[in-house]
Amino acid sequence: MRKEAVRYLRCPHCSGTMTMDGTTLRCGSGHDFDVAKQGYVNLLRGAVKFSADTAGMVAARADFLAGGHYAPIAESLTALARETAPEPVDGDPGCVVDIGGGTGYYHAHVMAELAGSEGILLDISKFAARRAARAHPRISAVVADAWDRLPFGDGVASVVLNVFAPRNPAELRRILRPEGVLLVVTPHPGHLRELVDSLGLLRVDEQKDERLADRFAAHFTEVARERARSTMALDHKALPRLVGMGPNAWHQDGGLLEERIARLPEPCDVTLSVTLTAYRPLT
Repeated sequence: MRKEAVRYLRCPHCSGTMTMDGTTLRCGSGHDFDVAKQGYVNLLRGAVKFSADTAGMVAARADFLAGGHYAPIAESLTALARETAPEPVDGDPGCVVDIGGGTGYYHAHVMAELAGSEGILLDISKFAARRAARAHPRISAVVADAWDRLPFGDGVASVVLNVFAPRNPAELRRILRPEGVLLVVTPHPGHLRELVDSLGLLRVDEQKDERLADRFAAHFTEVARERARSTMALDHKALPRLVGMGPNAWHQDGGLLEERIARLPEPCDVTLSVTLTAYRPLT
């Protein structure tokens, strides 16, 4: 946790500003939060509605992403951030926030491009936050619930990233600067299509882009949309990591998955297909 990032955060209990005293964050009302030895701070304020990614899921994601299979997504997101990020205001480039950022893989790519910005990654999983705290020198990791009030001040973020993650449009609008940009990555219906039936994966809603646009219409206007598409050659080690790193992990039987993977060719050609959308806040 970087002291430079604390000015963008707010106490999850009273929304007061916080300062950093050694390894403790404190607000003026007396609430305090210790920074874990792994470098992240827990700002959860109560029970959460959804299950956090387990240590096994986070490890699978880290291993899969380290193989470079999703590099086209990171590259496209970084290019879009470079094109749409606002200019600094009074010398302050603002904060680059990643909502549901997991291990920090995408966030680190963007931070490398946006020199001088502070990065704050939010995830509900402490296992993800541990890895994210080491993903880039200017990323600070926070455990918090994306469905709750976000622990940020109003209008502190110049860029907000949301990659395969939960999204609360009203809160995302609140934390963005008026000239800021929200970058959302969602799976296209063709994403992983070769594995849906053979491995029993969850299907992407054919109307996902339209439903997303409807949800965001009250708070944002779309300014750019593009597709990232490629073919991944995945061996039988990468496939269980792919399945085990996201929502599909909650719906799989390990033994049955192993049997299904064994019946696939090696390597197996799998489609990567996502939509990247840039939004500006409505004024």
